[in-house]
Amino acid sequence: MLYFDHCASTPPHKEVIRTLAEVMEHHYANPSSLHKPGAEANKLIERAREQAAALFGVKAEEWIFTSGGTESNNLAIKGAARQYRSRGNHLVTTGIEHASVYEAFRQLEREGFRVTYVPAGPGGHVSPERIREACTDDTILVSVMHVNNEVGAVQPIAEIGRWLRSRPKTLFHVDGVQSVGKLPVSLKEWGIDLFSISAHKLQGPKGVGLLYVREDVRLDPLFSGGQHERGLRAGTQNVPAIVAAAKALRLAIESQPLRLERMTRLRERLVRQLQAIPELVVNGDASSGEMAPHIVHFSYPGMKPEVIVHMLEQNGVVVSTKSACSSKDDRPSRVLLAMGLPHDRAASGVRISFGDEHTEQDIDKLAAIIRTTVDTLKPLERKGGGQA
Repeated sequence: MLYFDHCASTPPHKEVIRTLAEVMEHHYANPSSLHKPGAEANKLIERAREQAAALFGVKAEEWIFTSGGTESNNLAIKGAARQYRSRGNHLVTTGIEHASVYEAFRQLEREGFRVTYVPAGPGGHVSPERIREACTDDTILVSVMHVNNEVGAVQPIAEIGRWLRSRPKTLFHVDGVQSVGKLPVSLKEWGIDLFSISAHKLQGPKGVGLLYVREDVRLDPLFSGGQHERGLRAGTQNVPAIVAAAKALRLAIESQPLRLERMTRLRERLVRQLQAIPELVVNGDASSGEMAPHIVHFSYPGMKPEVIVHMLEQNGVVVSTKSACSSKDDRPSRVLLAMGLPHDRAASGVRISFGDEHTEQDIDKLAAIIRTTVDTLKPLERKGGGQA
């Protein structure tokens, strides 16, 4: 089976699995307890926090451990908006954000906040000018993802962040779930105040994430309870997952330059072969901006994407449609529609995302299976996209 759904979840690194098992076996005490086993467990958490900080050149106390990317995004967005509401009532994001960001803003709208959703261009890139035009004197938060999780478009985070420095009352949140380990990230240089990470997107365990909170930023907590994680995240910390997440993060960032070079070649190879299949349209325009090295997205207009996904799986290939969080929603992709793409492309998208285990031979095999699948499905186009 060829697994090409790394955007949804990655196979955990063997070293990460060993670390997780070892900590789970030997350090099971509650890290908030006053006794020695509790103190030892807490020491492991703080060491993991220091490791994460060193990788990004920031302070250890600026990292909060969460249950994953969704919680990190919700804590950053809702926590900042509610904390700083006295400064203003306007928020800015984009129409192509992950559901955990998009729906958080929808909830804040119901609480009375005004939200501007900036659209992306047809290549999936958001213009810094459009972000600037959306901001008002009342804007307290801007949230833009680094890498779009469907088409792989890389957003101009550095340019947006540099401009926002001139607006000290406006915080800048970045969803970095799909970028860490694939692209360079500079929190300080880019002027980022809040940054979200999910461990299972970079060969770590599920159920653990990180949130960077710049030291002088305050957030309104989502959970009530104890004073864990600087009082921002009540609940007993998952020590084994946190330690394993820190190891996964280190391994991913240390190998990032080589991964970027190798995966870029694989992406270009796959795109060339998909563009040679006349029934398919590759989404995400590299000519209009940078594309992530590990994501290729295409549409088969007139064909239901789940039909393609199931047929590929029957032939030994695992891919996806939209993000895993939205994959059971059979409506056209909100992201593709926000890019201005026509309904038939938005309703027929398929996402391919690869990782360290894939080779050029795997890419060629994938392309060949896709071509065979298209040839098999083509007679069904006139029968309602596979509903024959």
